[in-house]
Amino acid sequence: MNKPLTTPSSYDVTKVRADFPILAREVHGKPLVYLDSAASAQKPQQVIDAITRVYSHEYANVHRGAYYLSETATAAYEAAREKVRGFINAAHVSEVVFTKGATEAINLVAATWGRKFLKEGDEIVLTTVEHHSNIVPWQLLREAVGCVLTVVPVAADGSIDIAEFAKAIGPKTKLVAVAHVSNVLGTVLPVRDIADLAHAAGAKILLDGCQGIVHAHVDVQDLGCDFYVFSGHKLYGPTGIGVLWARQELLEAMPPYQGGGDMIDTVTFAKTTWAPPPAKFEAGTPPIVQAIGLGAAIDYLNSLDRVAAAKHETALLRYAMSSLQQVPGIRLIGTAPGKAAVQSFVMDGAHPHDLATVLDRSGVCVRAGHHCAQPLMDVLGVTATTRASFGIYNTMAEVDALIAALRRAQEVLL
Repeated sequence: MNKPLTTPSSYDVTKVRADFPILAREVHGKPLVYLDSAASAQKPQQVIDAITRVYSHEYANVHRGAYYLSETATAAYEAAREKVRGFINAAHVSEVVFTKGATEAINLVAATWGRKFLKEGDEIVLTTVEHHSNIVPWQLLREAVGCVLTVVPVAADGSIDIAEFAKAIGPKTKLVAVAHVSNVLGTVLPVRDIADLAHAAGAKILLDGCQGIVHAHVDVQDLGCDFYVFSGHKLYGPTGIGVLWARQELLEAMPPYQGGGDMIDTVTFAKTTWAPPPAKFEAGTPPIVQAIGLGAAIDYLNSLDRVAAAKHETALLRYAMSSLQQVPGIRLIGTAPGKAAVQSFVMDGAHPHDLATVLDRSGVCVRAGHHCAQPLMDVLGVTATTRASFGIYNTMAEVDALIAALRRAQEVLL
């Protein structure tokens, strides 16, 4: 096996791992090797403590109570919104809408902006690599208004040529909705160039940032996008919280997604008027503690050298790709240049589900299946893949553990 690539001297992965209590446990009597962060990342103690503190000492509903606990919870909730704003460099804190996840955020855009501004014959451009959550909402919109979905193909190595977007985007294009980073292939799409093409055609662009925001610095103004969505649980925060960022003028033009408390200005039986964004899109009691937990996750990530962390993840990926290719019968799925730390693969003679089950007996957690990307699986000519995804806490030794477990799995399955 090749010598592991070293990580930056400024990045202490041992110290980072110490912040994640679950990583110290064993599974089936073996040390836990968690390689499924693309599905959901583990949580540092700092996030766990923040959530516990709110529930133990500071919990109340927000925006409505004229008493200390409510004022404290409201301040923490809105502080989390400001942390998100700073993390993605949004121009205004009012551009940050809290949702229960990226899936809800995309559905919100489809059901509000899409239904108001798209009509029969208008086109939405997607790519082959999209997650189901960035396909199905647009299909529902197509059924409602008669718009057309155009799909940009993916190359054999998992890359996407900007020239394909130039061919797909035309005068009828009203929206381009694409992944920032593929959750299956790790491909980093040329999103700034795509945004320029979309805007030149008079279209808007939405980026599914679930994987992008985890592995790279995101500046929504620099990216040139109109909508950016992501989930908290992949960003080392809690489940049940996501973010829709949209330009202020778009949020103001969009109708509400849901009706209820907190999203209104005035209500009578004759007419209701709406609160300004972001409240207009946050009907009912919001995910208070989850948002605060996301804020704690952002604080944690900001405490790290994120450039060094990204280089560490790149070194892990390169070592994993090299190591996997030395295992007979393994074929890598997705080898595009500059990809993020996500690697899918298949093993000759072994179904990915069976392989993942056997790896689990060695304490190695990987994802197996179609990864909510069935159209991509069809194009790749496979029904499923095994996927190893790396985070800020993974090590070269864990890559070695994966390879050793794969070799043992071959003895069992083949």
